[in-house]
Amino acid sequence: MSGDLLPGAKLPTTQALMANYGVTNQTVQRSLAVLKQEGFLIGRAGSGVYVRENPQQAVEPASYMPPSSPGEPHSWVTEAAKRNLRGEARILEVGEARPPAQVRDALGLPENGVAVMRHRLMLLNGQPAELIRSYYPVEIARGTRLADRRRIPGGSPTLLTEMGMPPVEFVDRISVRLPTSEEFVALELPDDVPVLRTFRIVFTVERRPIEASVLVKAGHVFELEYRLPAR
Repeated sequence: MSGDLLPGAKLPTTQALMANYGVTNQTVQRSLAVLKQEGFLIGRAGSGVYVRENPQQAVEPASYMPPSSPGEPHSWVTEAAKRNLRGEARILEVGEARPPAQVRDALGLPENGVAVMRHRLMLLNGQPAELIRSYYPVEIARGTRLADRRRIPGGSPTLLTEMGMPPVEFVDRISVRLPTSEEFVALELPDDVPVLRTFRIVFTVERRPIEASVLVKAGHVFELEYRLPAR
């Protein structure tokens, strides 16, 4: 995790690890098994144990907010390509639903209010990477592509811009917790690995909230990168 062992590097022998850390062979083997399960190490029969080739990925949330250029795919796809990965989205559910209280408050909905919800599983190289539930006020989403189960060309920022409500600001609230059963299965997580949960509110230039999303990523695979302007 610190980068002392580079991606693809071979680990020292079991004897060397025992001597370096002052532990027994059993402790070394258990530790290696945990790191393999979490995806940090890969064992190669007859060769040894190696650090996985793909290091923890740094994701810059701000890069996903601007609308895509004409004819370009969703920013999840283009940003993945910059990291030499194949990004895709799998739509799990679309429809009107009563959102959680946190979403209701963010969108200014009444207690029994409903919103249009889009639930997607995002993949990198065919592997589950992120679960996203996005909610939109029904007065702007009903009857539009936001309420359609099909993919949105260029993603929601592009569609909202075309609808005259370009997203210009977002607020992220980030927390770390253990996954729910649904997240554990959908993201194919190892045991005892936490998730990064981001609660995001998107605003127009008039500070009108037009989208609230809950994004869940595997904590051992991703880290978040934010760039702030110098004062």
